[in-house]
Amino acid sequence: MKGQAVSDPGRRLGASRSEFRSSVRAVVGLGLLAGSIALAPVFGPLSLVLVPAGLLALRGCPACALIGLARALSRGRLGRPCDDGRCQLNL
Repeated sequence: MKGQAVSDPGRRLGASRSEFRSSVRAVVGLGLLAGSIALAPVFGPLSLVLVPAGLLALRGCPACALIGLARALSRGRLGRPCDDGRCQLNL
């Protein structure tokens, strides 16, 4: 069938450069946000300077970054096979 993408079940998830970059952005952004909270007792309100940098790295969507990072880390190891009408979540 011309023009339709064929899905390859053997293809690794997270193998593209864009997903790698997204994972790096997620780690950096979440690290900056966590750092701003962790450093608040030491530096006070000055630690809030890290918040805009973290949100910029996450491109404004921390939930999207967490979901993408979890997907990249699992790399297809999560499975849900169904045998005899019973489904399980394999980690």
